[in-house]
Amino acid sequence: MTDATVSQSGEMTAEEAVRVDRLRAGLKRRYAREKRFKLYGLLAIGVAVGFLLLLLGRIVEQGHTAFYAHTMTVPVYMDPARIDRAYPQGTNFELLVAEQQLARLGVQDDAQGTKATAMRGLFSSELKFIAAGRLQRQPGLLGQTVPIAAPLSDDADLYFKGEISRDTPADQRRLSDEQIGWLDRMQADGQVASRFNSALFTKGDSTEPELAGVLGAVIGSALMLLVTAVIAIPLGVGAALYLEEFAPRGRLTNLIEVNINNLAAVPSIIYGLLGLALFINWMHLPRASPLVGGLVLALMALPTIIIATRSSLKAVPPSIREAALAMGASKTQTVFQHTLPLAMPGVMTGAIISMAHALGETAPLLLIGMVSFVPGVPHALTEAGGALPSLVYIWENASERAFHERTAAAILVLLAFMIVMNAAAIFLRRRFERRW
Repeated sequence: MTDATVSQSGEMTAEEAVRVDRLRAGLKRRYAREKRFKLYGLLAIGVAVGFLLLLLGRIVEQGHTAFYAHTMTVPVYMDPARIDRAYPQGTNFELLVAEQQLARLGVQDDAQGTKATAMRGLFSSELKFIAAGRLQRQPGLLGQTVPIAAPLSDDADLYFKGEISRDTPADQRRLSDEQIGWLDRMQADGQVASRFNSALFTKGDSTEPELAGVLGAVIGSALMLLVTAVIAIPLGVGAALYLEEFAPRGRLTNLIEVNINNLAAVPSIIYGLLGLALFINWMHLPRASPLVGGLVLALMALPTIIIATRSSLKAVPPSIREAALAMGASKTQTVFQHTLPLAMPGVMTGAIISMAHALGETAPLLLIGMVSFVPGVPHALTEAGGALPSLVYIWENASERAFHERTAAAILVLLAFMIVMNAAAIFLRRRFERRW
C-alpha cells in the first residue's frame, strides 16, 4: 500500500490526491492487463484443445467403421464330384459357392459364367480357406450341406456400411446394380451379419482390405522400440552423466555439447539416410528389419535422451553433492547413489517421451525399406517387418477405398500405443518421486 502524506488537518492536498488517483488508475490498468493476459492464455488453450478434438473427431469418424465387418452365412453343399477328398485346398470353393448361391436366388447364369464371377466378387478370398480348412478337419462333411460364415469383400462391406450408395452412378462405383440387388436380397434373408473385426488386430498386412490387420506393424514397432531402448537409454544416460558430472570443462566439452544440441534438431530423414548408408550398405544388415529400424531410431533418440538427462541432473540441488562428499563418499558414489536416483524421474520421463517420439517417425523407416509390403508378422529382429507409421503411409496411398478407413483405425492404434507409453512415463516418474 502506498503511504500518502497528509496535511496537519489530516486531509490530503490537491496534489497528493491527484497522485493517489494516478496510482489507483495505474493499478487498475495493471490488473486489467493481467486479466487480459490470463484470458488470452485460456483462449490459446481452448483453441489448441479445439483443434485436437477436431483432429481426433475426424479420425474417429473416418476409422470407426474399420472396427466392425460384415459376414455372410451361406449353406454350402460339399459336392463330392468337385471336391478332392485328399486335397480339398485345390477346390475352387469360391466358384462353387457362387453357383449355389445364384441357384438359391433363382438367377440363371450365362454360358460365359458372368453372373457367377459377379457373385464371387461379393465374397472375400478367405472363403476358400475357411471351407477347405473345415473340410480338412471334418472329412465326414463331404456330401453334406454345411453353413459357412465368410467375410464379405471390401466393396460389399462398404455397401452395408453406407460408404457405397445405390444413388451413385454405376460407372462411379465398383458394385453393379445387379450385385447390390443380390446383397439386399441376402440381407433380407438374414444371411448378412455385422461383427467385431477381430482380423484387424490378429492379422498382418494384406493386399485385400477386408483381411488386412495391424498385428504385424504393432509387433514390428514393439521390436524396434526394444532395440532403441536397449541401445539409446544406457548410452544416452551414460553420456549425460559423464558430460555433466565428470567431464572437465574446456573447448572439447563445449564442442561436444554444441553438436549434441545440433543433432537434436537434425531432420529425421537425415538419420534414415545415415542408416541406409551405414547399417544396410556398409554393414549389410537385413533391409526393413526391426533391428535396422531400431538402430536408426536409437541414433535419432540419443540427443534427446542426453539433453533430458542433463537437465534432470542439473535440477538436483548442489547441496546433495556437497553433503555426500563431506561425509566421505567418492565422486562415483555421490553420482550413482545420490544424484542419479534423485534425477531418475526426469531421466525416465525424457527417455520414454523420446521413445514415443521415435515410435511416430516415418521418414527414416521409409528410407530403410519399411515402405514395402510385408504380409506376415515378424518373429525375430532380423526378419522383414513393418511399423505402424509406415503402415499408415502404405494404406493411405492404396487405391482400394476400404484401406482409407483402416488408415484411420491404424492411426488410432498408434495414438493408443503412444498414450500407453506416456502413461508409463507418468507412472514411473511418480513411483521414483515417492521412493526418493
